Amino acid sequence: VGVAGLLGILISLTYMACNRRIGYNVSFVLSIIILPTVISFIIMLIGNNVARAFTLAGSLSIIRYRSEQTSAKDLSYLLFGLAMGLACGIGYIGYAMLFTVLFCICFIIISRLRFGERKYSYMTLKILMPENLNYQDAFDDILKEYTTDYEMLKVRTTDFGTMFEVTFRIAMLASVNQKEFIDKLRTRN
Repeated sequence: VGVAGLLGILISLTYMACNRRIGYNVSFVLSIIILPTVISFIIMLIGNNVARAFTLAGSLSIIRYRSEQTSAKDLSYLLFGLAMGLACGIGYIGYAMLFTVLFCICFIIISRLRFGERKYSYMTLKILMPENLNYQDAFDDILKEYTTDYEMLKVRTTDFGTMFEVTFRIAMLASVNQKEFIDKLRTRN
């Protein structure tokens, strides 16, 4: 149980190091520390007894987990902590320590390389305009100037047919001044 706690601390330190730039939730960091310890203790209690395993599954099924993780990366850290707790509870402490160090190194390398991060962000742009204006090519020159790519997704009428709502999917570089972009769209409209 003690080794599981130490591995949980190592996993949480890795999580904090990899998320320093974007920030992290302190309660999530504490959960990563506690999870391997609790899981290893539960596995030790169950042992080889099938009846205890079913009792535990039944009692855990009544708990409602209200906090949902918004990031798949956060879920991977939870699963990582769970796996290390299982390994420690079963008695494979050497494997748990080895794989914790290896996975922590992998997480740090992936984080430092910024693997998979996009250079631009996709956004949805909705523009309301009067029905007497031609929406077809009204904003193309501005969109070409400020975005790397854009696509008109849909056009629908609102306010009892007096307005068009034009929806675009745009890709913008992080260096683009969004206020200037919105101002140009607003004045054109």
